[in-house]
Amino acid sequence: MRLDRRIDRMRTIALVGVALALALIAAGCGSKKQASSTTTTTASSTFKVGLSTDTGGLNDRSFNHLAYVGMLRAEKKLGVKGRVILANSSADYIPNLTALAQQGYDLIIGVGFTEIQAMAAVAKQFPKKHFAIVDVSNADENHLPNVEGLLFREQEAGYLAGYAAGLAAKDRAGKVVSTVGGQKQPPVDRYIAGFQAGAKAAFPGVTTLNGYSQDFSNQAKCKEVALNQIAAGSVVVFQVAGGCGLGALDAAQEHNVWGIGVDADQGYIGPYVLTSALKRVDTAVYDAIQSAQAGKFQGGRDAVYGIDVNGVGIGKFSPKAPAGIAASVRKVEAQMKAGKITDIPTTVK
Repeated sequence: MRLDRRIDRMRTIALVGVALALALIAAGCGSKKQASSTTTTTASSTFKVGLSTDTGGLNDRSFNHLAYVGMLRAEKKLGVKGRVILANSSADYIPNLTALAQQGYDLIIGVGFTEIQAMAAVAKQFPKKHFAIVDVSNADENHLPNVEGLLFREQEAGYLAGYAAGLAAKDRAGKVVSTVGGQKQPPVDRYIAGFQAGAKAAFPGVTTLNGYSQDFSNQAKCKEVALNQIAAGSVVVFQVAGGCGLGALDAAQEHNVWGIGVDADQGYIGPYVLTSALKRVDTAVYDAIQSAQAGKFQGGRDAVYGIDVNGVGIGKFSPKAPAGIAASVRKVEAQMKAGKITDIPTTVK
């Protein structure tokens, strides 16, 4: 009897142990499934945006800075998670874009024409990822369906800046205005071509000078170009070179001539900045993020920003600007919006 009772007790203990083990295993499996579900929900609810700058960096006070402002606005208003990767040289473009793609970012934005080849290569390598690039058309990206081009009619803003420059030159009895470009690229040349046309519309007798620094970050290079132009008689210098162009504005200040800013409203730099040609890169970046987050990514096409949608324009005028210039330029701006000024050149002769 004792032996039978002992056997029964051992069987009971064993069965209880098995039951407990099975319960623990079941509980463990349930915990893993719940954790997996939570992780998936969190990941899908956070839209991630990566921004790859060009070599100008975020302190250029214009182009890259504006792209960053657009992303910050999206973070605040749309709740997206953003990350910026800076480039020290053009060799960083492909690694930077690739890293963002590999890290699972939902939209990857390249800033600037200099990233054109890197964007094409990386977007082709990651066909299921969504990309957008500022200043480059989808056609230039081989019509890839996962790339959206963000373009601007810089010639319209350039025309307004040139019109202001022509009037300012006439006021100073000067006959020369000038432009300092970073590199000879389509967006840069659209600005310059528009500027030259606007200056001659306001002052038919004006002479326009143009030079390229071949750089978008080294201020000394742009300053040297501007100094040569000022020595040749320029009384208004329009910088079209991002952070490098700040050197051109510095040259204008030193020699008591007018400077004109680019992309962002750079009048805060000083009253010697007559006005600025505006290019709302921040708006384009924000719009691209908003559309992609809403499941309406515009891949395979271009979003084009002109004066008709307030994508380009003219900034505030210096408090020291000659009387009547601001009003005259605003009148021209209204005519342009009404479609009365068209066929503005886009190439530099």
